[in-house]
Amino acid sequence: MNPRYLIINCDDFGQSKPMNEAIMQLLEERRVSSATLMAPAPGFEEAADWCKRKGQTNVGLHLTLTSEFDAVRWASLTGHPSLHDESGHMHKTVEAFERHADTGAVMKELAAQYEALRRFGIQPTHADNHMGSLYGMATGRSHIPQVLRQCAKWKLPFRLFRKVHPADPLLSSIPGVERIVAKASSLAGVMGVAIPDYLLSHPFHIEEGETYELFKQSMIGKMYDLPEGISETYIHPAVEDSFMLERVPHWEKRVWEHKLMLDDDFSYAVKDAGIVLTDYDYIRKYGRASRIGSAFILIRELLRK
Repeated sequence: MNPRYLIINCDDFGQSKPMNEAIMQLLEERRVSSATLMAPAPGFEEAADWCKRKGQTNVGLHLTLTSEFDAVRWASLTGHPSLHDESGHMHKTVEAFERHADTGAVMKELAAQYEALRRFGIQPTHADNHMGSLYGMATGRSHIPQVLRQCAKWKLPFRLFRKVHPADPLLSSIPGVERIVAKASSLAGVMGVAIPDYLLSHPFHIEEGETYELFKQSMIGKMYDLPEGISETYIHPAVEDSFMLERVPHWEKRVWEHKLMLDDDFSYAVKDAGIVLTDYDYIRKYGRASRIGSAFILIRELLRK
């Protein structure tokens, strides 16, 4: 069997103090591969300053265009009206963002978020996207070509994927997902942007009847079913916090994700399954596809009816 590599990324670093506390612990104890920083969020400066003081090198950029929770909201860094709702914060839903955001304003905002990390002396290892707002999943209005062009300029890998794992309940259920993935991944190849082979998702919310033990067994099962190649999975870990638990939907799931990374059963399963934990530096070195081959795939997909 060929090696199976896995990146475990902590999304939403900088969202709030309870998330920062959990992610800092997991990074310091090397329980995860990396984390991605949310530059517009209220906990960003705390998280970025910690990364600078600790010399943390496995931190990326969580491109943030939405602000979904009433209890924790934020505005854009650039202040363009199309990026905000009537409250003056970033749009709460991906659909609202896709319908209202000006593309030029989006790109200026992404550049400002990148520069926010650089001001703290942080060179991002990669970029990904909060809530998938740039992918066009709500209305079909995608910013992926522009984002890939920007990542090529920054020389950063980006969270896309080449293949859909059939056992992934979320991604495999999207109509026409194979063609969508083929177009996006081949465009990344043409632009020289490195990406993983697979993205492994799991429900953000607590499903009916779900307990921590059921969640843990589900995640352990994914480790034994991991496909060959380079996969990424993402978590949103947080510590227990009464304010957040009361005001943020499914906060308990975030606490579970933190607990899972510290759970000896999960650590054992990763080793027992023969998985090699890696990070986006490995993607940067080995995650690029042939530009010529990618161009042929892209042309084929664009010509298909």
